[in-house]
Amino acid sequence: MAEVKEFTLPDLGEGLTEAEVVRWLVEVGEVVAVDQPVVEVETAKAMVEVPCPYGGVVTARYGGEGEELAVGAPLLTVAVGADTSAPAAAEGSGSGGADGVVAEADGADAAGDGGAGETSGAVLVGYGTGAPPARRRRVRPTPVPAAAAGQVNGVASGYGRHAVTPEVPVRAEAAEPAPGPVPVISPLVRRLARQNGVELRTLTGSGPDGLILRADVERAIGAAGAPAAAEPSAAAASAPAADAGEVRIPLRGLRGVVADKMSRSRREIPEATCWVDVDATELLAARRAMNAAGGPDAPKISLLALLARICTAALARYPELNARVDTEAREIVRLERVHVGFAAQTDRGLVVPVVRDAHARSAESLSEELGRLTGAARDGSLTPGELTGSTFTLNNYGVFGVDGSTPIINHPEAAMLGVGRIVPKPWVYEGELAVRQVTQLSLTFDHRVCDGGVAGGFLRYVADCVEQPAVLLRGV
Repeated sequence: MAEVKEFTLPDLGEGLTEAEVVRWLVEVGEVVAVDQPVVEVETAKAMVEVPCPYGGVVTARYGGEGEELAVGAPLLTVAVGADTSAPAAAEGSGSGGADGVVAEADGADAAGDGGAGETSGAVLVGYGTGAPPARRRRVRPTPVPAAAAGQVNGVASGYGRHAVTPEVPVRAEAAEPAPGPVPVISPLVRRLARQNGVELRTLTGSGPDGLILRADVERAIGAAGAPAAAEPSAAAASAPAADAGEVRIPLRGLRGVVADKMSRSRREIPEATCWVDVDATELLAARRAMNAAGGPDAPKISLLALLARICTAALARYPELNARVDTEAREIVRLERVHVGFAAQTDRGLVVPVVRDAHARSAESLSEELGRLTGAARDGSLTPGELTGSTFTLNNYGVFGVDGSTPIINHPEAAMLGVGRIVPKPWVYEGELAVRQVTQLSLTFDHRVCDGGVAGGFLRYVADCVEQPAVLLRGV
C-alpha cells in the first residue's frame, strides 16, 4: 500500500514567509524522483526552483500559477511506494484547474525513481538531508478511463485537503512542450502570457540571447486577436468603483518588501545627507591605465569596483559608518567585516546584491564579483543569501542620467554613498579653467551613529581618492 506524504512550502531562508507560484514543473500523475524540482516560485528576493524531498507519484497540487502561498502551506502530495505502472490520481483543485493527467512507467524505472526508503539530499529547512538524488526522468502523460483515474494502485486520490473527486474528467495533453527553461525574466511577462493563454515556449524572444520581452507576448496576443488587457480579478470586481483610468497595483512580492523596508527606514532612522562635486578625471585615467596594463585578454576593472575599493578604505578610517543600531538594546553595533551592497535595477525591480568581505578584496576581485552578481540579478538567479547582509551600500544612480539624489538608507545599515553621472564641466584645475570629468557624491548617514564631522570626513576622503587615486596608496 502506498504511503502518501504531503510536501509543504519549505522555509526558503532569510525571513521569507511567502512565495508566489510562477510555474509548475510537474503534473498530477507524474512520477517524480527525490530532489527533482517540482515548482518554480518567486520570493521577494529571488526566483527559486523547489525540489521535492520524496520520490513517487504526484497525487495533488496546491496553488495555481500566480497564487501566493505561505511557508508551511501544502505544495503537493506524493504517493511514495506506489506501483507507478498503475493509473495515477486526478489533480487537486488547489492547482487552479480541473484537468488532470496520468503517467505510466515500467516497474524497474519506477523503483529507481523513489520509494519509501529514499531521502532527500537537498537542504530544505524542515526536511533535512540524506542520500544523493536518484536518477531523474520525465514520463509521458497518457489518457486513462475516468473510472481508473481516481486511484493509484488501489489508493484513493483524495489525499490532501483540496483533492478532486474521481468524477472530474481526465484528458491527455495535446502536446508536450519543449524541454528546458523558458527564456523569461520578468514575472509580469509570465503573468501577461498566462492571462491571455499565450504559450511562452512557442515564442521567439527579441531580447538579448532570445529573452522573451513583454512586446513579444503582446505581439502574440495581437496576432491571436485576443485583448492585451488582463481580466479583472475577483478582488478588483468587489472593490468600490474607481475613476476611469485608475490602475491599482498590489504591494506584494519584491515591490511590497521594498515598500516595507523603505517605510521602516524612514520611521526609524534620523538620516541626513551631505554632498560634494568632485573631479573624476584622474580616476578615469587610472582605470584606463589599469586595464591597459592587464593586456587585451585580462578582465577589465569597472569604475564601480574602484568606487567600492575607495569606500572600503574610507570605512577603515571611519568605522562609525560600518555599523547598525540595536534599538531595543539602545546600542550602536560596529561591524568588523565590510559587506558592500550595490543597487541594481532589474525587470523585477530594485535589488541590492551583496559583495561579501569587500574589505579583503582587490579592485580586480571586486570587479569580478560585481560583474557576476550583476549578471545573476538580471537573469533572476540571485539566491536570498546574495541579497542580504550588507553593511554599507553603494548606489550608482548616475547610470540613469541624473546628477544627485538623497537616497533612503538600506535598513539596518548606517550609511549609503550615491554617485551621480560623470559629465564634462568647466572646472578650475591647477589655477586655470579647464573642461574636466565631474561627478557629484552624496552621503546619506544615520545621525545616531555619528555627527556631521565623521560623515564629512568620510565623504571628503572618498572625494580625495576620486580626484587623486594615489591617495589610496597610503593605505596599501
